Amino acid sequence: MPATAHRPARERPGPADKPMRRFLLRRLALAVPTLLGVTAVVFATVALVPGDPVGVFLGPGAPPEARRELTERLGLEQPLPVQYAVWLGHAITGDLGVSISGQRPVSHLLLPAVGETLVLAGAAFVLVLVGGTLLGALGALRPRSLPGRLSGALGTLAISAPQYSVALLLIAVFSVRLGWFPSGGTHDVFGDGGGPDLLIHLVLPAVAAALVPLGLTARVFRAALGSALAGDLADSLRARGLSRPAVLWHCVHNASPALLTIAGLQLAYLLEGVVFVETIFAWPGVGRLIFDALSARDLPLVQGGVLVIAVAFVGVNILVDAAHAWIDPRVRS
Repeated sequence: MPATAHRPARERPGPADKPMRRFLLRRLALAVPTLLGVTAVVFATVALVPGDPVGVFLGPGAPPEARRELTERLGLEQPLPVQYAVWLGHAITGDLGVSISGQRPVSHLLLPAVGETLVLAGAAFVLVLVGGTLLGALGALRPRSLPGRLSGALGTLAISAPQYSVALLLIAVFSVRLGWFPSGGTHDVFGDGGGPDLLIHLVLPAVAAALVPLGLTARVFRAALGSALAGDLADSLRARGLSRPAVLWHCVHNASPALLTIAGLQLAYLLEGVVFVETIFAWPGVGRLIFDALSARDLPLVQGGVLVIAVAFVGVNILVDAAHAWIDPRVRS
């Protein structure tokens, strides 16, 4: 027997891999003009905000020579299209400019802030995924019972509660009155700065950030699971003699694309929508950094921070679409 007969056959991608690959390539191709549009909107919005960044940095009594020198160094004397082209060329290479107020590269200021935002958004997302799934499943399985009605009411209350007011209420009750949790920051001044210290500071901002996404996730998953349980698939599975847990498992699998889509959108919302939470709880993330930069008219820092959030939003949506297509073959075909 020839030696080649003993070699294992080389694995080749199956037919199902090609639609998935084409789907991913299409999504990545669509992301390019989306990101270009985002960069244009970010630059134009920040550049057209009233105010004088040179005057904020140098002060009202700065001599004209100093103002002219700083204006030329920042490129603010050029037309907006030229400024945008220069900024975009640098941003593509990772150079987001130098902070006017901090006199440091914007990327050096953003990196630690991005890490803090990811910690807060990750903790809030865990609450959203677990709480939204449990409330939604309870409402779908027992829609007419007291627990089911209560889960629906809690979901509606979570959506309706203003994030800003909820954050202040949490501080007033659990920090000021009860003293269970700190009111802000990531570590105590005299603490050890370890994991337990971070976790206890994370509780209140994570809850405040998670309430609205949790309510939306619960409502969407309740509707999707309830529709699957009342549909023909559940009836046919019961007719075949499958047990209640098996029927529930198949219905949950059918409702998982809806859960995945809404959960991914809420993760993107958490990455860009925690500005108020970070500001109220003095959490040193991207949201608070942008808020402080707006107050100081630090245009390069604002543009860099908003651009990072926008790129993260687009990236999360691509991942969600890819996961949806992997679960549901109809999407990728």
